[in-house]
Amino acid sequence: MPKSGENTKIRILDAAHALIMGHGLAGTSIDMVLEKAEITKGAFFYHFKSKSDLARALVERYANQDAAHLEENLKRAEKLSRDPLQQVLILIGLFQEEVEQLTEPGGGCLIASYTYQFEELDADIREISAQAVLLWRQRLGAKFEEVIAKYPPRLVVRAQDLADGVVSTFEGAFVMMRVLREPTQLSMQLAHYRNYIELLFSSAQ
Repeated sequence: MPKSGENTKIRILDAAHALIMGHGLAGTSIDMVLEKAEITKGAFFYHFKSKSDLARALVERYANQDAAHLEENLKRAEKLSRDPLQQVLILIGLFQEEVEQLTEPGGGCLIASYTYQFEELDADIREISAQAVLLWRQRLGAKFEEVIAKYPPRLVVRAQDLADGVVSTFEGAFVMMRVLREPTQLSMQLAHYRNYIELLFSSAQ
Protein backbone atom coordinates (compact mmCIF):
# COMPACT_ATOMS: atom_id res chain seq x y z
CA MET A 1 0.00 0.00 0.00
CA PRO A 2 1.37 3.48 -0.87
CA LYS A 3 2.49 5.51 2.11
CA SER A 4 -0.32 8.04 1.59
CA GLY A 5 -2.86 5.21 1.65
CA GLU A 6 -1.39 3.79 4.86
CA ASN A 7 -1.46 7.24 6.45
CA THR A 8 -5.14 7.58 5.55
CA LYS A 9 -5.89 4.19 7.09
CA ILE A 10 -4.10 5.17 10.30
CA ARG A 11 -6.05 8.44 10.39
CA ILE A 12 -9.32 6.52 10.09
CA LEU A 13 -8.32 4.12 12.86
CA ASP A 14 -7.17 6.92 15.16
CA ALA A 15 -10.36 8.92 14.58
CA ALA A 16 -12.60 5.90 15.11
CA HIS A 17 -10.74 4.91 18.28
CA ALA A 18 -11.19 8.36 19.81
CA LEU A 19 -14.88 8.47 18.88
CA ILE A 20 -15.63 4.98 20.20
CA MET A 21 -13.95 5.75 23.51
CA GLY A 22 -16.23 8.77 23.84
CA HIS A 23 -19.48 7.54 22.30
CA GLY A 24 -19.23 3.77 22.32
CA LEU A 25 -19.24 1.54 19.25
CA ALA A 26 -23.00 1.78 18.74
CA GLY A 27 -22.92 5.56 19.12
CA THR A 28 -20.17 6.02 16.54
CA SER A 29 -21.34 6.26 12.94
CA ILE A 30 -19.29 6.07 9.77
CA ASP A 31 -20.25 9.69 9.05
CA MET A 32 -18.76 10.74 12.39
CA VAL A 33 -15.52 8.96 11.49
CA LEU A 34 -15.46 10.64 8.08
CA GLU A 35 -15.85 14.06 9.66
CA LYS A 36 -13.23 13.54 12.36
CA ALA A 37 -10.68 11.96 10.00
CA GLU A 38 -11.48 14.55 7.31
CA ILE A 39 -11.80 11.97 4.55
CA THR A 40 -14.34 11.05 1.88
CA LYS A 41 -16.71 8.09 2.01
CA GLY A 42 -14.82 6.61 -0.93
CA ALA A 43 -11.55 6.75 1.00
CA PHE A 44 -13.19 5.02 3.96
CA PHE A 45 -14.62 2.15 1.92
CA TYR A 46 -11.32 1.72 0.09
CA HIS A 47 -9.82 0.60 3.40
CA PHE A 48 -12.82 -0.91 5.22
CA LYS A 49 -15.79 -2.80 3.80
CA SER A 50 -18.09 -1.90 6.68
CA LYS A 51 -18.29 -0.56 10.21
CA SER A 52 -17.81 -4.12 11.46
CA ASP A 53 -14.64 -4.40 9.38
CA LEU A 54 -13.39 -1.17 10.97
CA ALA A 55 -14.25 -2.45 14.46
CA ARG A 56 -12.29 -5.64 13.77
CA ALA A 57 -9.23 -3.72 12.55
CA LEU A 58 -9.39 -1.46 15.59
CA VAL A 59 -9.50 -4.25 18.13
CA GLU A 60 -6.76 -6.15 16.32
CA ARG A 61 -4.49 -3.09 16.39
CA TYR A 62 -5.34 -2.43 20.03
CA ALA A 63 -4.67 -6.05 21.03
CA ASN A 64 -1.28 -6.00 19.29
CA GLN A 65 -0.29 -2.73 20.96
CA ASP A 66 -1.52 -4.00 24.33
CA ALA A 67 0.49 -7.22 24.01
CA ALA A 68 3.63 -5.30 23.04
CA HIS A 69 3.13 -2.94 25.98
CA LEU A 70 2.83 -5.85 28.42
CA GLU A 71 5.91 -7.61 27.04
CA GLU A 72 7.98 -4.44 27.14
CA ASN A 73 7.17 -3.83 30.79
CA LEU A 74 7.68 -7.48 31.74
CA LYS A 75 11.14 -7.40 30.16
CA ARG A 76 11.98 -4.19 32.03
CA ALA A 77 10.87 -5.73 35.33
CA GLU A 78 12.87 -8.91 34.69
CA LYS A 79 15.92 -6.85 33.84
CA LEU A 80 15.66 -4.89 37.08
CA SER A 81 15.34 -7.94 39.35
CA ARG A 82 15.83 -11.71 39.26
CA ASP A 83 13.31 -12.30 42.04
CA PRO A 84 9.78 -13.13 40.76
CA LEU A 85 7.97 -11.28 43.54
CA GLN A 86 10.06 -8.18 43.01
CA GLN A 87 9.46 -8.48 39.27
CA VAL A 88 5.70 -8.41 39.84
CA LEU A 89 5.94 -5.44 42.21
CA ILE A 90 8.21 -3.59 39.78
CA LEU A 91 5.80 -4.34 36.93
CA ILE A 92 2.89 -2.82 38.83
CA GLY A 93 5.12 0.12 39.71
CA LEU A 94 5.93 0.65 36.03
CA PHE A 95 2.23 0.71 35.22
CA GLN A 96 1.72 3.23 38.03
CA GLU A 97 4.42 5.50 36.62
CA GLU A 98 2.71 5.48 33.23
CA VAL A 99 -0.79 6.26 34.47
CA GLU A 100 0.41 8.96 36.87
CA GLN A 101 1.04 11.04 33.75
CA LEU A 102 -2.69 11.07 32.96
CA THR A 103 -4.25 14.49 33.51
CA GLU A 104 -7.62 13.87 31.82
CA PRO A 105 -10.13 11.16 32.81
CA GLY A 106 -10.79 10.12 29.23
CA GLY A 107 -8.67 6.99 28.97
CA GLY A 108 -9.92 3.46 28.88
CA CYS A 109 -9.77 0.07 27.25
CA LEU A 110 -11.14 -0.35 23.73
CA ILE A 111 -11.96 -4.00 24.38
CA ALA A 112 -13.97 -3.06 27.48
CA SER A 113 -15.92 -0.52 25.43
CA TYR A 114 -16.91 -3.34 23.05
CA THR A 115 -18.17 -5.70 25.75
CA TYR A 116 -21.58 -4.05 26.16
CA GLN A 117 -22.35 -5.11 22.57
CA PHE A 118 -20.34 -8.32 22.68
CA GLU A 119 -23.10 -10.62 21.45
CA GLU A 120 -23.75 -8.34 18.47
CA LEU A 121 -20.12 -8.41 17.33
CA ASP A 122 -18.81 -10.95 14.85
CA ALA A 123 -16.93 -14.02 16.01
CA ASP A 124 -13.54 -12.66 14.92
CA ILE A 125 -13.87 -9.57 17.12
CA ARG A 126 -14.98 -11.64 20.11
CA GLU A 127 -12.07 -14.05 19.63
CA ILE A 128 -9.46 -11.29 19.27
CA SER A 129 -10.82 -9.63 22.42
CA ALA A 130 -10.81 -12.87 24.40
CA GLN A 131 -7.27 -13.74 23.32
CA ALA A 132 -6.03 -10.28 24.32
CA VAL A 133 -7.36 -10.76 27.86
CA LEU A 134 -6.17 -14.37 28.04
CA LEU A 135 -2.65 -13.25 27.10
CA TRP A 136 -2.48 -11.20 30.31
CA ARG A 137 -3.75 -14.23 32.27
CA GLN A 138 -1.16 -16.47 30.65
CA ARG A 139 1.87 -14.17 30.96
CA LEU A 140 1.13 -12.83 34.44
CA GLY A 141 -0.20 -16.18 35.62
CA ALA A 142 3.15 -17.79 34.78
CA LYS A 143 4.92 -15.08 36.75
CA PHE A 144 2.63 -15.55 39.75
CA GLU A 145 3.28 -19.32 39.60
CA GLU A 146 6.96 -18.51 40.15
CA VAL A 147 6.08 -16.21 43.04
CA ILE A 148 3.84 -18.79 44.74
CA ALA A 149 6.52 -21.48 44.37
CA LYS A 150 9.09 -19.29 46.13
CA TYR A 151 6.89 -17.41 48.60
CA PRO A 152 3.98 -19.43 50.02
CA PRO A 153 1.02 -17.01 50.16
CA ARG A 154 -0.76 -16.23 53.42
CA LEU A 155 -4.10 -17.16 51.83
CA VAL A 156 -5.11 -19.86 49.38
CA VAL A 157 -4.92 -18.27 45.94
CA ARG A 158 -4.47 -19.32 42.33
CA ALA A 159 -1.90 -17.70 40.08
CA GLN A 160 -4.53 -17.31 37.37
CA ASP A 161 -6.82 -15.36 39.70
CA LEU A 162 -4.01 -13.03 40.74
CA ALA A 163 -3.26 -12.41 37.06
CA ASP A 164 -6.93 -11.68 36.37
CA GLY A 165 -6.81 -9.28 39.31
CA VAL A 166 -4.38 -7.04 37.44
CA VAL A 167 -6.77 -6.79 34.48
CA SER A 168 -9.76 -6.27 36.78
CA THR A 169 -7.92 -3.49 38.61
CA PHE A 170 -7.24 -1.70 35.35
CA GLU A 171 -10.75 -2.08 33.97
CA GLY A 172 -12.51 -1.18 37.22
CA ALA A 173 -10.29 1.85 37.70
CA PHE A 174 -11.01 3.01 34.15
CA VAL A 175 -14.73 3.01 34.99
CA MET A 176 -14.19 4.91 38.25
CA MET A 177 -11.90 7.39 36.52
CA ARG A 178 -14.42 8.20 33.80
CA VAL A 179 -17.51 8.29 36.02
CA LEU A 180 -15.95 10.36 38.81
CA ARG A 181 -13.73 12.40 36.46
CA GLU A 182 -10.74 11.52 38.64
CA PRO A 183 -7.56 10.74 36.65
CA THR A 184 -5.81 9.57 39.85
CA GLN A 185 -8.14 6.58 40.25
CA LEU A 186 -5.99 4.33 38.07
CA SER A 187 -2.76 4.99 39.93
CA MET A 188 -4.50 4.72 43.30
CA GLN A 189 -6.15 1.36 42.52
CA LEU A 190 -2.87 -0.05 41.19
CA ALA A 191 -1.22 1.04 44.45
CA HIS A 192 -3.91 -0.83 46.42
CA TYR A 193 -3.37 -3.95 44.31
CA ARG A 194 0.38 -3.71 44.83
CA ASN A 195 -0.17 -3.44 48.60
CA TYR A 196 -2.38 -6.54 48.46
CA ILE A 197 0.33 -8.53 46.68
CA GLU A 198 2.96 -7.41 49.19
CA LEU A 199 0.75 -8.40 52.13
CA LEU A 200 -0.29 -11.69 50.52
CA PHE A 201 3.30 -12.83 50.15
CA SER A 202 4.75 -11.33 53.32
CA SER A 203 5.85 -13.71 56.08
CA ALA A 204 3.00 -14.88 58.30
CA GLN A 205 2.96 -13.15 61.66
